This record gives sequence, structure tokens and C-alpha cells, in this order.
Amino acid sequence: MHKKILGTLLIALALPAAAADLVIGQVAPFSGPLAPTGSHLRAGAQLYIDAVNAKGGIHGNKLRLLSKDDGYKAPDTVRLAKELIAEAQPIALFGIVGTGNVEAVLKERVLENAATPLITVRTGASTVVNSGNPWIFMTRASYAQEIDKIVQQYETIGYKRFAVFYQNDPFGLDGLASAEASIKKANGQLLVKAGYEKNTTEVAGAVKAIAAAAPQAVIMVSNTAASAEFLKQSRAAGNLAQFVTISVTDGPQVAQKIGNDAAKGLAITQVVPDPASRSTPLIREVQEAFDKFKPKDVTLNHTFVEGYVGAKILGEGLRRAGANPTRQKLRDTLEQLRDYDIGGQYVGFSPTNRVGMNYVDITILNKEGKLLR
Repeated sequence: MHKKILGTLLIALALPAAAADLVIGQVAPFSGPLAPTGSHLRAGAQLYIDAVNAKGGIHGNKLRLLSKDDGYKAPDTVRLAKELIAEAQPIALFGIVGTGNVEAVLKERVLENAATPLITVRTGASTVVNSGNPWIFMTRASYAQEIDKIVQQYETIGYKRFAVFYQNDPFGLDGLASAEASIKKANGQLLVKAGYEKNTTEVAGAVKAIAAAAPQAVIMVSNTAASAEFLKQSRAAGNLAQFVTISVTDGPQVAQKIGNDAAKGLAITQVVPDPASRSTPLIREVQEAFDKFKPKDVTLNHTFVEGYVGAKILGEGLRRAGANPTRQKLRDTLEQLRDYDIGGQYVGFSPTNRVGMNYVDITILNKEGKLLR
């Protein structure tokens, strides 16, 4: 080999590897009834990425979020996740929305076959929590924890008679099972359970059945669009129960859809702190980044914060995985994460624990359509 060429090659080998983009792949609904959920989850993650990249990235590597729209349809989630992995070779998947959608990805062994971790999913279903899949990392409390919080809260004020409104799919059925267990544990009574079909707002039958039972509280395991329509029709039917829904419903969006008067009093569990409060370092961090980078066409809501939190946990995993992370190294690093302080909330995983956060709070819509604790 020519001495000059050999010298150049040796110099090149001695230099550190050039920094590159680390692709994060997201498959989520950006059209259809859950488009606001997918869009806000993505925007929250993108805000974290913008803030990190503005400071030089992680070990000099810039982060890039690549998203595909599954329309909240599970077969499309699987197909697009496989396509994204093959085309972009992401360091991780992020932010899949929907119990049935995540279940389909797990059933098809998408993560194992590609040795790709999935961080942050918009579900807290027991089927996912207890799946035992070593490639998934959940960054929100389980639905069972949310529903336990609801039943405990209302049991303390003497409510014993409950109804459950649920989406008739794996998501809703999982929530229904959790509600049945929580109500039984509290020595309450489940008067009626009534469902609606996924990707619809056809709730009239459920409205009629639940109103006829006259429960004290209605637990809603439903998405924003269906929750809004159910609450609107229930008010019109004269149902005076306390309505309370789990965190997949966005309260302010309900108020926008049906008006503040109809939405007033709706209680909603939350799995991240109040995005309007400055009482925690996490939310101050999000607010300051939001003001600096000014995301468009989104609001600073709980779903947005959930996206930011998930991306921050992923970013910490990449930071600890070193300058040349691999999918396997990232997975192993996240599994060893213990008591990581994201700003007043602590995150931790283990080989037997895939749920990294357990925060649950209950908020309520006021007469201005704003959430109060």
C-alpha cells in the first residue's frame, strides 16, 4: 500500500467516529379520532429533541424523530412499524397509541425480531403491563392504578353505586376488568356496564342503559371523542351522576367539543403533573422549552407533557448508553435505570418491572373548561 494512503488511513482510524443522527421512530394516529393524541404526544417528544439538539445533542449525536400515521388501526401499526424499522433503522420506537395497537405489535413479535426497544406507549392495560416483553418500557401508570384511584377517591365520600362506560376493544375491556376488580375490593356495586365500538361515537345505547340504572358515579374508559359525546347525551338525558374518566380523555378538548356548561364537573385522572403549574421542576422545564421553541398547532396539555417525559427518559437512556449506542445497549441501560429524577418525579425499571412511573392524580373541569386539582 502507498505510504501516503496508509498514513491517511491510520489517521482516519485514530479519529473518533463522526457524530450522526439517532433516529427515533414513532407510529401513531395523526388522522382519525385520536389524531390530537398522536399529534400532542409527538409534539412533546419533539420539544425535548429540539432542546437537546440545540445544546449539541447527546454525546454529539443529534436526535431525529420520524413519524408514520396508523390512523389508530392496529394492522397499520404493525405494518408501518416493520417498514419504519427496515427503512430508517431507528435506535428505538416511541409513542405507539392504543392498547390493541400495542398488543398487535407484541403479538407479531415486532420488537424481538428487530431487537428494537419501544419506549412510551399510550396505554396502561394489564395485558401490556404484564406481557413480560423485555423490549418495552412504559412511562405512565397502569389503567388499574388509575381506576383504583378513582374508586378509592369516591368510596371515601360514600359512593358505592357505580356504572362503567367502555370502548368495546382490548383497551376498554381491560379497563372494565380493572373497574370490576376495584369496585369489588371497595365493597361497591357495579350496577351496569355499557360499551361503544372503537373509532365511533355511537353511544346512545350506553347513555340510555346507564341513565336507567341511576349510578352515583360513572367510570369512563373511553377516548376523547366518545367521552365528549357520551357526556353530552348523558347530560341531556338528565343523568346527574359524577362522571370520571381515565387519562386517555383530554378534558379541555371535551369542553371545546360540547361546551363548558355540559363539560363542567367531569373528573379526569392524570398520569403526569399539571402542565399549567410551576410547582415541579419538570413542568418548569417543559414550560421554558415551550416558550423558547414555540411548537405550532398544539397546546401545552397533559398528553404533550407525557410525550416530553417519554422522550426525556429515552434521552437519559441514550446518555448512559455512551457515545456509540446500539439498540441492545439502550435496552440494557434502560432496564438498569433506578430512581432517575426527571424533575420531581422518579423513574425506574428492572427486568421484572416495565412500568417506570406510577404518578396518578385526579383533576376536574371547571365552568371555564379548565382543569383544576
